[in-house]
Amino acid sequence: MMSGKLYVVATPIGNLNDITYRALETFKSVDLIASEDTRHTQGLLSHFSIEKKQFAVHQHNEKASAQKIIEYLKDGKHIALVTDAGTPNISDPGGLIVKGVAAAGFEIIPIPGVSAVTTAYSVSGMEYTSFHFYGFLPTTSSQRIKVFESLQIQSCPMIFYEAPHRIIKTLSDMAVFFGDQHEIVVARELTKTFESIYRGKISKVKETIESDSNFQKGEFVILVSPICHEKKELLTEDQHRILKILLNHMPTNAAVKLGVEILKVNKNYLYEEALKVKKHD
Repeated sequence: MMSGKLYVVATPIGNLNDITYRALETFKSVDLIASEDTRHTQGLLSHFSIEKKQFAVHQHNEKASAQKIIEYLKDGKHIALVTDAGTPNISDPGGLIVKGVAAAGFEIIPIPGVSAVTTAYSVSGMEYTSFHFYGFLPTTSSQRIKVFESLQIQSCPMIFYEAPHRIIKTLSDMAVFFGDQHEIVVARELTKTFESIYRGKISKVKETIESDSNFQKGEFVILVSPICHEKKELLTEDQHRILKILLNHMPTNAAVKLGVEILKVNKNYLYEEALKVKKHD
């Protein structure tokens, strides 16, 4: 008996008409569909009059499901792997399964399609040849700030996913960290009924979203423009000594914030210098 194949299939993030012909043909041809949520996938299959047996594969059973899929593949069955929306393993389950199936020596075939991150970036108007995709941000303000600290030296746009019940708090954290005049683009409910694209300063975007009665519907993609790193002269010996003292007594972000007031230097430059000090200590 020939070995089965695993098809990693992208599905629509909202508008069902975004499904590809190849994805539909794959659903029809495989023996089983491994779905993050079988009820959700059933709605997609029913819309296109496809009848196919499913089994659940999600983040809580992904490791065990990998072995289950391998056994099916050994029996010569072809499997389609899908998540609720978008492309598997892009802030969705799928990575462990693909890794396990690949290690077992079975063929894995990508069936490309929609991904919220590329959909949002395509309409962002940000003219860069690269971007840094982080995915979903942490749930607490302090953890989010740590993420921003680690990413602020990026020279390309940063892209995050966020849930509706945290969007205002996250934008508030961004306003504090990046400055409320920093440029962002926020995409909401992409391809769906309440699709909205907000552009401009963080303060303006936050105010606009707060005034929208539908803002708590759906997921958000946040695109943050890179910080402009201005070239400055090196710190003097005394300034460098003061920076080291501050870093020895408080967290990096707090030390930089106070250091800017004391030393009267550019915040982004001082942050980069602080990272160098921490690295060599």
